[in-house]
Amino acid sequence: MTEAEDRKPQSDEARSAFRPPGGVTMSAPTTQAESESSVTSEFEIPAGLAARRPVVSEAETTSEFALPEGYEAPPAPAAETEGSAFSTPSTHSAWTPAAFTPASGFPVVSLTKDVPWQDRMRAMLRMPVAERPAPETAQRQDDETGPAVPRVLDLTLRIGELLLAGGEGAEDVEAAMFAVCRSYGLDRCEPNVTFTLLSISHQPSLVEDPVTASRTVRRRGTDYTRLAAVFHLVDDLSDPETSLSMEEAYRRLAEIRRNRHPYPGWVLTTASGLLAGAASLLVGGDVVVFFAAMVGAMLGDRLAWLCAGRGLPEFYQFAVAAMPPAAIGIALTLTHVEVAASAVITGGLFALLPGRALVAGVQDGLTGFYITASARLLEVMYFFVSIVAGVLLVLYFGVQLGAELNPDAALGTGDQPVVQIFASMLLSLAFAVLLQQERHTVWAVTVNGGIAWCVFGAMHYAGNISPVASTAAAAGLVGLFGQLMSRYRFVSALPYTTAAIGPLLPGSATYFGLLAIAQSEVDKGLVSLSTAVALAMAIAIGVNLGGEISRLFLRMPGGANAAGRRAAKRTRGF
Repeated sequence: MTEAEDRKPQSDEARSAFRPPGGVTMSAPTTQAESESSVTSEFEIPAGLAARRPVVSEAETTSEFALPEGYEAPPAPAAETEGSAFSTPSTHSAWTPAAFTPASGFPVVSLTKDVPWQDRMRAMLRMPVAERPAPETAQRQDDETGPAVPRVLDLTLRIGELLLAGGEGAEDVEAAMFAVCRSYGLDRCEPNVTFTLLSISHQPSLVEDPVTASRTVRRRGTDYTRLAAVFHLVDDLSDPETSLSMEEAYRRLAEIRRNRHPYPGWVLTTASGLLAGAASLLVGGDVVVFFAAMVGAMLGDRLAWLCAGRGLPEFYQFAVAAMPPAAIGIALTLTHVEVAASAVITGGLFALLPGRALVAGVQDGLTGFYITASARLLEVMYFFVSIVAGVLLVLYFGVQLGAELNPDAALGTGDQPVVQIFASMLLSLAFAVLLQQERHTVWAVTVNGGIAWCVFGAMHYAGNISPVASTAAAAGLVGLFGQLMSRYRFVSALPYTTAAIGPLLPGSATYFGLLAIAQSEVDKGLVSLSTAVALAMAIAIGVNLGGEISRLFLRMPGGANAAGRRAAKRTRGF
């Protein structure tokens, strides 16, 4: 069979497949060659319809990704030279929405050199990482390459450990660590402070792995002389005109650690007794009450030292230290001595209330360090519970033995203002010695404590203002004075504020709450203890607010007024 004959049946079949219905005739020619070419698809363009483009035959089939006809492709970009992986692509066009740009523009960060390093470092910590200025001139070194990064981080952690162990706030500890790193030219450093853990991370560049180091605070002790020495060291490191090598910084840090406390043990015990005696005078006691409270506090202090030498935790040390003043007050009542036994017990409580830890805990919470604040406030709660347990145990046995103590008695009525002012100043003096402060700061904090009590007495006793509001106002004045003195001395504000709030501590409210609970008057006891908690919070918030007010109106980096000062967070609650 020939090739033409082989194709004929196929064309006949194709012709029959596309034959129109009966009665309709085809207008195309009927020759065999023309009939084969007229066989088309159902998607053929009808006659009379102008086609936009010629029909593509099977031989001209192209890719699905071919450019459509009539589209002009943009010219090919020029070949880019090899650069950094972080360079801006040539096809990228930066665009910033106008809605996120203030009408006045972004404020220029101005970190002037005459501002204390605490304010400069705190301002940089509160601003985004991308907006932080480059480090200032680093400390000059014998080697042009400078110190190794691990050594700088180790020095930073050791300085932060001393500050955190001394009771400094978490934000101030981070500011000091940040200042040390920047003084040696380390950029992109991020310190992190919690209650017992310090860590810092440094990223040399955007393409290198970060270097991270950490240190754990195992032991905490109160020594404000050592705290002031550490602040002077950080101040010298932050000063570009003072050249401190790494070896010199380590040597000074070792001297700070080796330095003995400025006051011997017997002076601390005597100061504890004077604090309790002054507190008893503050709440209306006489000379007999003064010496009774003094003896009870000194005996409790020695028992606490004995427990510490045996390795007992601080919870039991506080409980044991609270028992002797309460026992002496009960003994005076049982022997029918005409003294105010409640003033004796209240004076002993003043020497034990953890005002320093309370202020530090509330300050951390107000500045956004909630983990550290929770841990410190939990520590305060444990100390308070231990004091309650020790006093309640003695009061319970005293009530069972027939001691007549009145939970509704009024202490410190304000009818002896001169004696109370003297007692408040003596209390602040003794408290400053217990905190191991430098001798030249003791007199300033003594005057500050007396002024705080004058403000409280004028508002509460003379002006009949609530004790919570009066306490908050007096504590705010203490915080303001402490911040001013810290700027003048370039040291921490704690030595000028912690001891000055001693006269404001809620010793009497705590005692009467415990006494009411011991006499089965739980409702009255809880009300009195709630008042004590409110007074304690008023002290802590007032001290912090006074410091913030001083930073608000004094010269600050980042702007000439408060508008240029950035807060730690601007979440608005969400």
